[in-house]
Amino acid sequence: MIHQLITNFSGKRARECRRPFQVGTITLALTTMFLGAACTNNLEARRAEGETNVTAEEVADNTVQLVGKTVTIRSLPVRKISPTTFTVSDQQFFGSEPIIVINATGSVAPLPENVDLQITGPVANLVVADIERQYGLDLDPTLLVEYENKPAIIAQSIALAPKPGEISSNPSAYYNKVIAVPAEVEKIVGDNSFTLDEDKLIGGQDLLVVNPNPKVPIRADERVVVTGVLRPLVIADIEREFGFNWDTGFERQLEVEYKNRPVLIAQSVYPSALERR
Repeated sequence: MIHQLITNFSGKRARECRRPFQVGTITLALTTMFLGAACTNNLEARRAEGETNVTAEEVADNTVQLVGKTVTIRSLPVRKISPTTFTVSDQQFFGSEPIIVINATGSVAPLPENVDLQITGPVANLVVADIERQYGLDLDPTLLVEYENKPAIIAQSIALAPKPGEISSNPSAYYNKVIAVPAEVEKIVGDNSFTLDEDKLIGGQDLLVVNPNPKVPIRADERVVVTGVLRPLVIADIEREFGFNWDTGFERQLEVEYKNRPVLIAQSVYPSALERR
């Protein structure tokens, strides 16, 4: 799915949208990027184009402009309404309207406490009958009456979005799961590996990332989002699975520095439009 960069706001709104918006626990990133294994990770081109960040309130205010546009939002879930619906909101913006998320992924979405979700999907005005017909869903209109004709995100991708330190301090909670990790690149380890900053979490460690199919070079201090599957670091398994032929010195370096630690096998790497919170 291509995340479309929204550039058609006009006047004051357009000028405002060139600045990063951030209030509370939610920021919305509208970017031209592909979320998945086939991602065309042109970080430099994306930086030149510029990412547009808006808050939850901006979605509510600009529904007409955003309808049909695919967005990515990273937030804690606020309220579970049904097995396929929940809300996200701007906790520190008093009176901001909750945005309802309709899970159209075809699988049950994780809704853990105190862990962000990354949600990707088009924005729509919620008309229950239309959403049911278009996405083959069975929604309970009585539960959604207060959200009818209000902004909704029809989620086509929902992933856990923990920070690196949260992962390294409790990796077993994320093993063999697809996760989306927003972080700053701490160190370039090799041609296809780097670490993500643990963000000063007590007990946390930097997270090793192995990117089997790098598209462009990654730079230290660059703010990125990495999607992929977390697993224990077993060097022989990774070399065999991805056809790596690491030299002995590099293998020893990994064994010494990252022994008994997790590794994130990247499916995609793209620039983050979300500022550090």
